[in-house]
Amino acid sequence: MFDKILIANRGEIALRIIRTCHEMGINTVAVYSTIDRDALHVRFADEAVCIGPPSSQESYLRPDRIIAAAEVTGVDAIHPGYGFLSENAEFSAICSDHDVKFIGPSPNTIDLMGEKSLAKKTMDKAGVPTVPGSDGIVESVEEGKAIADEIGYPVMVKASAGGGGRGMRLVEDPANFQRAFEGAQSEAEAGFGNPDVYIEKVVVKPRHVEIQILGDGDGNVIHFGERECSIQRRHQKLIEEAPSPIVDEELREEMGEAAIRGAESVNYEGAGTIEFLVDADRNFYFMEMNTRIQVEHPITEEVTDCDLVEHQIRVAAGEPISDQNITMDGHAIECRINAEDPFKNFSPSPGTVTAFHQPGGQGVRVDTHAYVNYVIPPTYDSLIGKLIVRAKTREQAMDKMKRALDEFIVEGVRTTIPFHQQMMHNADFRAGNFDTRFLDNFTMRPVEEKEAA
Repeated sequence: MFDKILIANRGEIALRIIRTCHEMGINTVAVYSTIDRDALHVRFADEAVCIGPPSSQESYLRPDRIIAAAEVTGVDAIHPGYGFLSENAEFSAICSDHDVKFIGPSPNTIDLMGEKSLAKKTMDKAGVPTVPGSDGIVESVEEGKAIADEIGYPVMVKASAGGGGRGMRLVEDPANFQRAFEGAQSEAEAGFGNPDVYIEKVVVKPRHVEIQILGDGDGNVIHFGERECSIQRRHQKLIEEAPSPIVDEELREEMGEAAIRGAESVNYEGAGTIEFLVDADRNFYFMEMNTRIQVEHPITEEVTDCDLVEHQIRVAAGEPISDQNITMDGHAIECRINAEDPFKNFSPSPGTVTAFHQPGGQGVRVDTHAYVNYVIPPTYDSLIGKLIVRAKTREQAMDKMKRALDEFIVEGVRTTIPFHQQMMHNADFRAGNFDTRFLDNFTMRPVEEKEAA
């Protein structure tokens, strides 16, 4: 087992990883930018190293500075968390070159799964259902039009190196194809330095359901069930739950087996997620693979009683996968608490937290790095915490979440708490009647904003 791990991240996920490391008897090293010098992950790590100014380009996204910190502190491994360098194949390779274990998959696997068109080909070859579309990169508007005509509209033009909804264009009318195709290419070039795009048929009224997997790099892969992630805005998830309201044991087994086949085909090591679109007839199609721990991993932990970060660390240290028979029990929901104003189109709301009270009680978990007088910087992601609840049934979990949200007090900045409160009362959400476009027609009702300054 490792003696010392550096966490190449910040915020709640860095703090989350530190907790598991300490429970395992592993020393930790935090890295931080100058604006994060008072952050909790810096305070609770055994050692901390400043790696640059506030800009992530000059700090958390600088492999050379992170490796320098690792060498100075003598760590055995680096945990990248999510975001930043977590899916950066070059960083994984650099860690290996410096005899530091990257807690995650190999550079080749990261590259393969990060290239969406190659990932789709790989999964198709492994027998994982994929959405009908182009066989790789589409080179021209003319080629794209021919493919769209063959598979039928609506289609989606997608950036091959994309993520987070960037470089994507929906085309419902052939007359708009050229503009959409060229727009996706331009956005892909600007956002990822790669203009390549591919085409997929649009799954009408899809649900976004993902399978959590773990591989040991020796061909052994297990899954931990599914998560429902359809409540999202601009392809950014806001509410997740496990299990999914539309998945029964038969479908769970089918999706789980497909996810395992896909992960085994690339000899996957570490924690990862195979993401699927599920249509109204409960047909499922591979969408992408995330080669890292997910923001929403706590809900899987709550219903399986497994520490996924501990599993990551153990397989990275060369231990065999121990849990072979994972079962899901109860229902868990996660609400992402972002420093955003849901009454003003979710505009960012950085600033100083003047009051902060976390909810508690049985089955309530809060993963956060915020505290009174904490300054939420405008430099990074707006996530300030995750509220997770677990109960025996979905209805009980929603009721518990309502109560917990009412207890959650954040003053000084606007947050997404009012949005989540309204969602927990929404009849369609409570009935499980939603898809990935649900929030397109959702409007916030004016209410007294308790958490606003």
